[in-house]
Amino acid sequence: MLIITIIAMGTAITTTMTEAATLARLMTWLSPAFPVGAFAYSHGLERAIHDGLIRTRSDLREWLEALLEQGSAWNDAVLLAESWRKTSAGDDIAGVAELAEAMSGSRERHMETTLQGGAFVEAMSAWSGEPSSGEERPIAYPAAVGAAAARHGVALEDALTAYLHAFASNLVQACVRLVPLGQRDGVATLAALEPVVLRTARRAADSTLDDLGSCTIRADILSMNHETQYSRVFRS
Repeated sequence: MLIITIIAMGTAITTTMTEAATLARLMTWLSPAFPVGAFAYSHGLERAIHDGLIRTRSDLREWLEALLEQGSAWNDAVLLAESWRKTSAGDDIAGVAELAEAMSGSRERHMETTLQGGAFVEAMSAWSGEPSSGEERPIAYPAAVGAAAARHGVALEDALTAYLHAFASNLVQACVRLVPLGQRDGVATLAALEPVVLRTARRAADSTLDDLGSCTIRADILSMNHETQYSRVFRS
């Protein structure tokens, strides 16, 4: 196995080619360029901004922190971890995928997770070399990512960290356009959320399905309200 040594700030950092390849793969799968259509969804934030609940960088940080630690993003992380473990053990993830769909708090949240999950599975054919048949049952996004990460030897906590960071980054970019916030405010928000993402990933790596649960009720209600909003930029 080839060893790569990088000199950064006077310190030698050694990594294996396998680790570097895993990092590159995660960056590709969960980047804005990966064709899952994440840019089309605001996860109810468009309605929150419409109702004046998010006006500043501080408002956005607090909102996303709640989703990450005790809302829909936390549930996604638990479901991703369970999907990863079952796939690693050679077990079927149909039950996890079904539960993930049931955890969607609104019609638009269900659409958001299943359409992204289906697009993710289809795009993954670039690694398997086999074209998607298009006949698979829709699968929730976190379940699809967890299964793919396990099949490709990606460590669970790494997959969780990348997934949660992508979740936060996508919603920050939505708010940069909608509030509007400046790009510097967006970057500052992501920087402030970094310890939250890392902490949530560590906690989710040790979670079980018994840890599922959300108390971000306002976010769920706003997602439902978004379904009937007269003028919309995002699909959720």
